[in-house]
Order: sequence, then structure tokens, then C-alpha cells
Amino acid sequence: MQPIGASEMIINERGAIYHLNLRPEEIADTIITVGDPERVAHVSKYFDKIEHQLSHREFITHTGYIGNKRISVLSTGIGPDNIDIALNEVDALVNIDFDSRLIKSEKKSVNIVRMGTCGSLQGEVGVDQLVAGTHGLGIDNLMHFYKIQNNEEEQAILSAFEQHTNIVNHHVQPYISSASASLLKHFTEGYSHGITVTCPGFYGPQGRILRLPLSMPNLVDQMTSFRYGNHHIANFEMETSAIYGMCNALGHQCLSINVIVANRVKKEFSKDPAKAVDHMIQKSLSILASI
Repeated sequence: MQPIGASEMIINERGAIYHLNLRPEEIADTIITVGDPERVAHVSKYFDKIEHQLSHREFITHTGYIGNKRISVLSTGIGPDNIDIALNEVDALVNIDFDSRLIKSEKKSVNIVRMGTCGSLQGEVGVDQLVAGTHGLGIDNLMHFYKIQNNEEEQAILSAFEQHTNIVNHHVQPYISSASASLLKHFTEGYSHGITVTCPGFYGPQGRILRLPLSMPNLVDQMTSFRYGNHHIANFEMETSAIYGMCNALGHQCLSINVIVANRVKKEFSKDPAKAVDHMIQKSLSILASI
């Protein structure tokens, strides 16, 4: 095994991974990811103790404790490309020896839980409600750069989605990965379950029209009406499929929790999104701290 080159895994002058500016001892085994850098402090204010606070660009990390539970909260910024950076570097922190630059023989699996905001694709899942994604279905292209394997159920859902939307004929090749059952089972009461679709943008990819016309004007309606067995698409946003894809490929446990701030079917928006986000944080933190 050859050491990983300096240009492939960049370590800064203080011995930290480049983008996240973290050393291995500064990350916990339970990691909350948030898109908004300002949300890191909104989460960590509920910690009993904070031991590390690091930042670099949009990546801010606070590591501390709730009781005896050590937790990190990390901002990723928006989009699958940032998830590629954040999760590759989180995995490097726990599974690569920074001194020898060699992959460790014994791999560690950490828990990675997204807490974000999203749009609902079902009329009955209203604003301010919480959704835990059973699957991340990506209409971005991130995971096509990696070798991933799907089980039979994932392959069947993906095939049915492609047929229902005809999305492949629009030069979009979707992919899918599942949430970790070991985490999902704890988030039931007060959480709707369904597939979370991840888009590579906020406007056109999510069916919004300002000045540019859409190449797939019916895509949002098609996602709303999609069914495969007991599966349906509950919501869409911009990170989940990348988190699920990366975590499954790297051997980590993952879950995406989102609060609905916009119901795209009813054309409604939360009257107090900050309050809704705070409710999600407090409720989900109490569950995570007990696992």
C-alpha cells in the first residue's frame, strides 16, 4: 500500500485536513451536518460543553457534549459538491493515519445525521413538519464519479422513478441510496417518512421559474405522484442523496432529517421558519443524545 500523496489529501500546517481544518481528535463519532454555517451555533448552544470550535471558509465545526454523548456539528454549505468535500474529509479523519498517510487496517463507522430545511412534495405533509428520509434519490451527478452498489429494492425504486418521469431522456441519470435502518428506527414519532430527492440547484432543478423556462416543466408534479409499493417521494432539497451515497460507499451510518419550510403542492411557506428549525434541532438532538 502506497501512502496517499500530499496533493490528494491536503494537511495544513497545524496537522488538520485542509477544507474542514480539523484534526482527528477534534471530530466526534456522532456528527450533525447543517448547510448554513450560522446554524452550527444554533445547534451547539444546546450542548452542555463545547471543547473545540474550528472554521475554514463555509466549514464550521463545534464539538462538545450533551451529557456523556460527544457530538460534532459541522456546516457543509449548500449542495452535493460540498458534501463530497465534507464527507471525504470526515472519513479521512477517522480512517486514514495522518502521520503515515496510510489507510487504517481497521475501519471506523461514524453516525452522520443531516438537519436541514426542505420543500414538501405531498399536500398532507405541511409546513413546519419533520421528515426523515428513507432513501436519498439524487438527480445531481455526484455519485456517478464513484463505484456504488444498489440492492434489489433500490434498483427497483430507481427504475420505477426513471420510467415515471422519463428523466433519463432529459440527460439526467438519477441514483439512489438508503438511510441507515439503525438510525431511522429512532426517528418515528413526530417524523414523516419518505424518499428525499436531492436537486443540484434551487430554482430550475426544483421547478421554480423566474426568467428561464424549464426543460422539464412537469417534473415536480411527477415526483409528487410517484409511487412504488409503499414508497413515495416526501420532499426535496440539495444534500441528502450525496450524504447517503457517500456514507453507504464509505461504511458510515446516515440519516437526513428535514423540517418543511415550503409546501410546493399547496404553495405555502412557513410563517416562522426559525422556530420550526429550532424545534427540529431540539427534538432531534434529544433523540441523538440517547442513542
